[in-house]
Amino acid sequence: MSTSAASHLPPAYPGRAAWGTANKLRAWQAAALERYLEERPRDFLAVATPGAGKTTFALRVATELLDRGEVQRITVVAPTEHLKVQWAEAAAKVGIRIDPRFANAQGRHGRDYDGIALTYAGVASKPLLHRARTEAARTLVILDEVHHGGDALSWGEAVRDAFEPATRRLALTGTPFRSDTAAIPFVRYEMDHEGILRSRADYTYGYADALRDGVVRPVIFLSYGGTMRWRTKVGDELEARLGEAITQDMTKQAWRTALDPAGDWVPSVLRAADKRLTEVRRHVEDAGGLVIASDQTSARAYARQLLEITGERPTVVLSDDAGASSRIEEYAEGSSRWMVAVRMVSEGVDVPRLCVGVYATSTSTPLFFAQAVGRFVRARRRGETASVFLPNVPLLLGHAGSMEVERDHALSRPRDEDGEQLWSEEEGLLAAAGTDASASGELLGSFEALHSAAELDHVLFDAEQFGLGGLPGSQDEEEYLGLPGLLEPDQVASVLRDRQQKQTRRGGGRERAEAVSAHRALAEHRKELNKLVSAYAQKMGQPHAVVHAELRRECGGPELATATSEQVQARVQRIRNWFVGRR
Repeated sequence: MSTSAASHLPPAYPGRAAWGTANKLRAWQAAALERYLEERPRDFLAVATPGAGKTTFALRVATELLDRGEVQRITVVAPTEHLKVQWAEAAAKVGIRIDPRFANAQGRHGRDYDGIALTYAGVASKPLLHRARTEAARTLVILDEVHHGGDALSWGEAVRDAFEPATRRLALTGTPFRSDTAAIPFVRYEMDHEGILRSRADYTYGYADALRDGVVRPVIFLSYGGTMRWRTKVGDELEARLGEAITQDMTKQAWRTALDPAGDWVPSVLRAADKRLTEVRRHVEDAGGLVIASDQTSARAYARQLLEITGERPTVVLSDDAGASSRIEEYAEGSSRWMVAVRMVSEGVDVPRLCVGVYATSTSTPLFFAQAVGRFVRARRRGETASVFLPNVPLLLGHAGSMEVERDHALSRPRDEDGEQLWSEEEGLLAAAGTDASASGELLGSFEALHSAAELDHVLFDAEQFGLGGLPGSQDEEEYLGLPGLLEPDQVASVLRDRQQKQTRRGGGRERAEAVSAHRALAEHRKELNKLVSAYAQKMGQPHAVVHAELRRECGGPELATATSEQVQARVQRIRNWFVGRR
């Protein structure tokens, strides 16, 4: 084995290393390795944002343990078949021979290999086989994206049964939370001061840390709304604007209408995204784009539309295609413009040249969203930015706005004296989405999408909104699509503010003849309140949630996600008084 080779493996393997990191371990990797070797734990959980270099860290640990004779075998468990191959190729760079083609029917791996790579599903199908393999030799088990161990009860039980005898277990994840409260195998849970069982990582390197270090790209979210019209199963025609304050059912139907390949919304957004990709490629020549679709039918339709827009046939990746892995590899090593996929590239797959994304799926869990956005943040040099195009759906915007929030997996949630959850923007949006505020039962079931139109609603960067309105092809939209492809995070914010000022002076965006709609005004008030709360919390050394809870107690009203514009403005005025000492 070669610990030297493991140290010099590009941290974002198999792509090029980020700026300034090619010749040594990144600082977080070195610090995590030092902690691991000092503590020599049986179980170790490393949480690192996508693109930070978890694979390199894990392989360095593996080479150290193999060289010291502390383990004899390596077993890598990954979410997908493609990732098995990716792990084997990365391991080969440091002299560790991993068999990614191992099948349960074999029973044992060949003598030419130091270990195997398999999927969580593979473990679940024969847990006793893998337990016997683990007992037969001192084994290091690397659990990649370990949260998948809780995807199903049978999977979690199988992982625990198979690898309980392991000499060492190294768990990795880029998304340290799940959408449910299923316990993750071999993850330590501790009771916090609120009486909540929360996961505890042994080392954490979050998105905010990585962004500060220049390890990942900043993300610009471009939110597109527009008017949607559809017919219910009883023949009624309904119309709504995507992003308006409507019922949960109508939001889902409007969202579904927007994603219908037969409408105008998707082609308009794809054209805008391709313009953005063209601008990025002026500075990053091999920059690529990815469209994440809900299903295979939509994926193929979106691919046809991209062919018409660009004149270039995109790479289409469907999870059950025999050649899916090879197509991802070919795309990653090439310079073509677009790839369209359903789920296969939502997590773990390294295509560092992806800079522009279109989130054209109805999947809305925080976990999936974080995994999907993680495909675009892998920086290779200073100044690269990522651009992700989103439907104007409050739930998705909540996920986008909280990217820099550190999350632990909690097996329960804190509640206040009224039995309601304490404030958090993301949790508030999730709660609102799950309420019983439903439309008529006539909206459920089958429906027919009749019309969809796209409009740039706003640009979201660093939890701030810019733009507020821009018709397809308008100068307003072009200003934001034409942002330079290489900018430092502070430059991105500066340029966005400049664009917004120009838009306002022209009378564009929200200064057009029509007045600001109610939901946009409310969004502005919420943004102002969140900024004030952030500043006050920093000044007083208190958590944001505590400040929000105190404001709610003094001003009354529901949580921020469901508060009216007047209630939010009252809280804004109250916290302004706090700043000048008037309590």
